[in-house]
Amino acid sequence: MEVELFTTIPESIKNDRVQFVGELKRISVESENYGYKGILVYSDNRLADPWIVTELILNHTRKLLPMVALQPVYMHPYTVAKKISSIALIHGRRISLNLVAGGYINDLKALGGATDHDKRYDRLTEYTEIIQQLLSSSDPVTYEGEFYNVKNLRLEPKMPADLLPLYYLSGSSKAAKNAADKLNAKLIQYPEPIKNGEELSRDVKGIRIGILARPTHDRAWSDAHERFPATRIGEISHQLAKKTSDSEWHKKLSNHNGDGEISEEEPVYWLGPFEHYHTFCPYLVGEYNEVAEALSGYIKAGCTTCIVDTPISELELQSTMNVFDRVHKKLNREGTL
Repeated sequence: MEVELFTTIPESIKNDRVQFVGELKRISVESENYGYKGILVYSDNRLADPWIVTELILNHTRKLLPMVALQPVYMHPYTVAKKISSIALIHGRRISLNLVAGGYINDLKALGGATDHDKRYDRLTEYTEIIQQLLSSSDPVTYEGEFYNVKNLRLEPKMPADLLPLYYLSGSSKAAKNAADKLNAKLIQYPEPIKNGEELSRDVKGIRIGILARPTHDRAWSDAHERFPATRIGEISHQLAKKTSDSEWHKKLSNHNGDGEISEEEPVYWLGPFEHYHTFCPYLVGEYNEVAEALSGYIKAGCTTCIVDTPISELELQSTMNVFDRVHKKLNREGTL
């Protein structure tokens, strides 16, 4: 079993133009050089267009796989299929798609795309099925659904079979799992801690998590608190975000006791960055072997894709790869891999 390792782009809203473009190039090139499979290009109403960002990534790398966040309210499924086949034609490269049903409720309302939680996954399923049929069929596509209808729709340029995209779906609800099954997409979640030998749901094939590992436990936590300080403004922002989200993962993590204190029960898993609005994923913090031990629990539970948080420096890419090397050696010794 091999683990796919993705990094994450920086947020355009947190940098000026020169800083954002420079960091995007740096992270993309260094991620490829260190052997990461791909990079998550996420999107919401505040951020730069993910397809333009993807174009820049393709222009500065040779094989790094962009994972483009895809939200149905932003564009018609035909436009998405056209972009994917055009990328294949011009760059000869494959991309992957991170299928997203939700987002901030106010953003969805502003776009006229607000609907019930489970219905959003029904819409996402129809949306993606049309994209899949357009990309894989040489015949015109006709599709009649609750949310989308197309008739005799033909895609040009044609999509090479060897460059068809990979599909990932973010969510933790039953509706998300059902949609992932229908679309043959890997389910990605923000994980809770694994304790006392318990396992993740076997439906979960991927996690999004931050990793901050250092040569010593104390150094790791010192760097973690310096990078992600607890602030009243951050706490308030998190509470406001909680009120405007109906996502199950957000509720689960928000209700979890992750106040940033190091405890015997959770010596590595940390929700401080999430609870103070620095980032949306939990973090594993500690000495290299401590983090590798915690991470191996997710891998043994069936996780084959890890999307790590934005690396602020080359050190983070190095230390994360160090952890994964240790995980690989540990599971090889145990006969798990």
